[in-house]
Amino acid sequence: MLEVKNFSASYAKAEVLHGISLKVDKGQVISVIGPNGAGKSTLLNAVMGLMPSNGSINYLGQSICSTSLEDRVMQGIALVPEKRELFATMSVQDNLELGGFRQKKLGNKDWREQMENVYKLFPRLLERRLQLAGTLSGGERQMLAIGRSLMSSPELLMLDEPSIGLAPLIVKEIFKIIKQLRDSGVTLILVEQNARAALAVADYGYVLEMGEISVHGVATDLAKDARLIDTYLGAGIRAY
Repeated sequence: MLEVKNFSASYAKAEVLHGISLKVDKGQVISVIGPNGAGKSTLLNAVMGLMPSNGSINYLGQSICSTSLEDRVMQGIALVPEKRELFATMSVQDNLELGGFRQKKLGNKDWREQMENVYKLFPRLLERRLQLAGTLSGGERQMLAIGRSLMSSPELLMLDEPSIGLAPLIVKEIFKIIKQLRDSGVTLILVEQNARAALAVADYGYVLEMGEISVHGVATDLAKDARLIDTYLGAGIRAY
């Protein structure tokens, strides 16, 4: 579904990513783990088209290097950013309806039916559907951010640090939802500092260090790697 080759991205003159190559097959979940400042969020932002990049990005067999952010959204790529980026003064339901823009523009007259699926996945959002997004708890805001992206029925969903700033019990709930998305066949790229939890829900993993891929492999194999255990997994919390 997605293949990135010899990929680099920079902020001003400072190159953050150097020669990255990775791929995601349809229905697969890959995790990108690594320390703060390694370039994990930059990778997702560059793939989404939020910042300039070099190298090749092929999506569904076609190059999207020169494709605008808006066109990438219309082609089915969705990003849940680390800061959630919700419309705080709008209700939960209104935020979800905005997420359905892609399906509405594609002419899907039944696009609102996806909201029922989102509410089934996140019953708490149904309870708070008329509440302003800015008054939600941190965990509820994360649920809304994911739900809003799912409203577009994306082909590829990218999650940037979905557990950041959340209490351990809420982290477990979020990863339970990610596992449900995986089991339903959603294609996911998961950037996450909770390496143990990330690898537990992934098919394949990449370790990003200092802007480069240092190790990659089947997620279950990475979870047994002695160096990764010492560096990233030793104090990890199991998400479910």
